[in-house]
Amino acid sequence: MNVAIAKARAYITGRFITEGSALAGTIRARCLGVEARLEVESPEQPVRVAAVVRTAERGCYVLQSLLEPVPVQRTATLNGEPLDPEAFP
Repeated sequence: MNVAIAKARAYITGRFITEGSALAGTIRARCLGVEARLEVESPEQPVRVAAVVRTAERGCYVLQSLLEPVPVQRTATLNGEPLDPEAFP
């Protein structure tokens, strides 16, 4: 793209909440939201910097996974054997 960027800083803020009790087995953690802020200093025209920002965002695995959630496959083992935590009270 050959766009001059003098300085760029990214700030990522996540808001999380945990409810319930680990001891009682009722704990639930969740994400309330994520803020991604990018500050760019450049002598280039805004249209050229915007193209760089769009390309960076579209190529970011983490950002894209949050914007377009994907299935999560979870597994656990105990002493080398499969363990299904939900199968036990």
